[in-house]
Amino acid sequence: MRSAAVVGTGLMGTSVALALSRQGIQVFLDDADTTAARTAEALGAGSLDAPDGPVDVAVLAVPPAHVGTALKECQERGLARTYTDVASVKERPYQDVLMAGGDPGRYVGGHPLAGAERSGPLAARADLFEGRLWVLTPVEPADRGALNQVLELVALCGGTPVIMDAAAHDRAVALTSHAPHLVSTLMAARLAEADGEHIRVCGQGLRDVTRIAAGEPALWGDILEANAEAVADVLEACAADMERTVAALRALHGADGGPRRRAAADLQETLRRGTRGAARVPRKHGAGPVEFATVPVAVPDQPGALARLFATVSEAGVNIEDVTIEHAVGRPTGLVELVVERSSAEEVRRLIDARGWTARDHAPLVARN
Repeated sequence: MRSAAVVGTGLMGTSVALALSRQGIQVFLDDADTTAARTAEALGAGSLDAPDGPVDVAVLAVPPAHVGTALKECQERGLARTYTDVASVKERPYQDVLMAGGDPGRYVGGHPLAGAERSGPLAARADLFEGRLWVLTPVEPADRGALNQVLELVALCGGTPVIMDAAAHDRAVALTSHAPHLVSTLMAARLAEADGEHIRVCGQGLRDVTRIAAGEPALWGDILEANAEAVADVLEACAADMERTVAALRALHGADGGPRRRAAADLQETLRRGTRGAARVPRKHGAGPVEFATVPVAVPDQPGALARLFATVSEAGVNIEDVTIEHAVGRPTGLVELVVERSSAEEVRRLIDARGWTARDHAPLVARN
């Protein structure tokens, strides 16, 4: 691949353009939002000049509802030899391509499993796709040349390609992405009119649950509309679980004897199912089964404290797989939870103790991914 066009210079499009430009690919940018396009150009993502002829691959970084019309327009002006997109829904855009009269022969649906809480070109990063799964949904009969071009694009961006059926992809992301966003939104919505005194005593759990609710409402509305049926199926199952849990909690509050014991058993089973499900969530994208443990450490609120802690762990030759920080403003210390491979946890604790850090009492968190 020598040249590419990116149509849409938001977070995803600009990140693709930055990644390709870093690999020496000539990138041409196109966006109806001229401010976003100029910003992407200023960041070094590519050029706003029109290409002299068809580029090798055009990436349609537009919302799912616009993929069909964008493909038809780009094909009519001969923008590229091969086309792909980065929309998080795949079946609806393909149907829209057919309805709009576009040629699906050189089009391969794509969805990089990456993103950020902020939107727009200023949030873009050239390494956004490094090590991330990138789903491709070619439709039979697939054009091998087009698929190979898109596979090369994924490789240049640092992604790991996965071939899936479009309908299967949409059911999968309904469960793993779209429904979780709505659940987070519904919990966050409880806070909109909540008593300020109640919100003041929030812990890390609330921050974790509501973090993704900060996504752009217009974009998420488009995504959810395009995958509405699959998302509704997931939420319907969640609603049934919620109804049973509410009934159990009511019984625990007001029932006696057998009904109370059954309610307690129902609640415990729900909690156990949640634990089993959480253990199946990969901590690293595309990683195989690994056991992890959490090492909690009290860290003083001082400049450079985190850097010194990470340096201490690196002395043991241990990779930190994940880290969470809980720190209330005005407190002299914070709690840092280091997630490491279970086999390395005791060595990390020993070294932390030897270097004078305070390792908190811990309950190992085991996760298989």
